[in-house]
Amino acid sequence: MMKKILFSKAGGPEVLEYVDAELPPPAAGEVRLRHTAIGLNYVDTYYRSGLYPSPMPSGLGNEAAGVIEELGQGVKGFKVGDRVAYGSGPLGSYAQARNFPANRLVKLPKSISDETAAAMMLKGMTVRYLLRATYKVKRGQFILMHAAAGGVGLIMSQWAKALGVKVIGTAGSAEKMELALAHGCTHVINNRTEDVAARVREITKGKGVPVVYDSVGQATLQASLDSLSVRGLLVSFGNASGPIKDFQLGQLAAKGSLYVTRPTLYSYIITDEEFKETADDLINIVKSGKVKIAINQRYALADVAQAHRDLESGKTTGSTIIAP
Repeated sequence: MMKKILFSKAGGPEVLEYVDAELPPPAAGEVRLRHTAIGLNYVDTYYRSGLYPSPMPSGLGNEAAGVIEELGQGVKGFKVGDRVAYGSGPLGSYAQARNFPANRLVKLPKSISDETAAAMMLKGMTVRYLLRATYKVKRGQFILMHAAAGGVGLIMSQWAKALGVKVIGTAGSAEKMELALAHGCTHVINNRTEDVAARVREITKGKGVPVVYDSVGQATLQASLDSLSVRGLLVSFGNASGPIKDFQLGQLAAKGSLYVTRPTLYSYIITDEEFKETADDLINIVKSGKVKIAINQRYALADVAQAHRDLESGKTTGSTIIAP
């Protein structure tokens, strides 16, 4: 018997239930994991709220680290006792243990702790595809990134800096602005008190930026579009303020023949080869010390509803860990 989080209907954090569950033996191609640390991500709230539908009742969570306790038939390349982590795959990381597809696991080097791995896999692989695949940033460029003090933001600013890119970040308080600057942003704009697009134009001497990375959604749409240079790209990869509605395609023409994409991590790691390349790049940049993972909150699995409340109210910064 183990503990896990389930929800039987979409809604607020109160729908999350801390329940007992039995875990069957792993199926072919799977391993049984005992979780040692679980990652919290904003996408978890999309599934819980019903923005992203899932079959009910449903588990929750896409990111964790753990130890292999049993191998399913046909699993190769792993052994019982291996430390591993994942950041994509079936929902269900909010649990003390689970079965998981072996082809979506990565072995952890000694230099990366379980907590660090659980805090970095989904967010770090997201950063990797955003910077190296959705739009290949170039040394010397300015880019704009919203939510610079969040989990993805702190990783992205460090990784972009390592690539020689100048990051303009946005944040909603002086404390969050300081945190973003300390993690690699060249400039940080207070999106509560400043005109973001006007400041971007000022910083870039009127040119704007070639790409905007926006995980906020509706609230930042116009500032993002107005910050782009001619033929610039808006990468809308999240909906923290709510999904974008009533978007008029003609705005792209009027504002300089702009492009918009709405990517997801899954589309960039469809094959095992793509997954391995993405995960290996993340592990290597963290091992190098150029990207450090900031774990600024910790919760018990039984308290995950409060973790969701704090995340959605903007009280958290960096990455959050749930202890199983």
